[in-house]
Amino acid sequence: MKKLDAHAHVGTFGGWANVAITAEELVQQMDACEIEKTVLCSTGSDDNFRTKEAMEAYPDRFWGLVYANPLEGEKSVQEIYDLVQNKGFSGIKLNPLRHAYVADAECLDPIMEAARELHIPVFIHSGHAPYALPWSIALLAERFPDVNIVMIHMGHGHGVYIDAALKMARRYSNLYLEMSGMPMNSKIKEAYETVGSDRIFFGTDAPFHHPTIEMQKVITSGLTEKEIEDVFYNNLQKFMAQYEK
Repeated sequence: MKKLDAHAHVGTFGGWANVAITAEELVQQMDACEIEKTVLCSTGSDDNFRTKEAMEAYPDRFWGLVYANPLEGEKSVQEIYDLVQNKGFSGIKLNPLRHAYVADAECLDPIMEAARELHIPVFIHSGHAPYALPWSIALLAERFPDVNIVMIHMGHGHGVYIDAALKMARRYSNLYLEMSGMPMNSKIKEAYETVGSDRIFFGTDAPFHHPTIEMQKVITSGLTEKEIEDVFYNNLQKFMAQYEK
């Protein structure tokens, strides 16, 4: 079954993770797993050029996200405008855990205002206290109701955070869920049925996880074949089509 990947990386992650993947390796992995196109970001705000290089090398295979650090202020905002308006990037990636800010902090306002003006989505890491909790992301969604926010990992590995991700997405219609790294296959079905059949996306978080691991969670979630196709492909296609230039 064909797929679209809502979350993957290119580059080298040292330290505790000790994983890496090149654009060429990622495309080979995508081909092997029938993934047509991937939402891609680099290893950090200083490595957006890696995403740009991947997009140039494989122009039909990636939607690029600008990895932004709101603590860099105007520098980060200017980079967003440049990469979106001049280099074909399609959205913004935020990681409160990596850069140590709470997900609803006021320092995010200039970045969210840029997303609103540029009409692009914001993808944000979730599932780690104290910075990236679903409740804080929900407050951000409440403050910017006209910006679509994708909660990456939909709470990640903590059952209480996963439950909160679903509850917050049910409350705010501009919150979408991406399921990589989230271990509870039953929650994919629950999200499909209670959050919205078009608001849950398949993702891999490559190179941290292999696609086949993430695929099995969807396949065994209890969804019908048609519903699985929505999660694997249709939902992200519809979502990203809003932002095609």
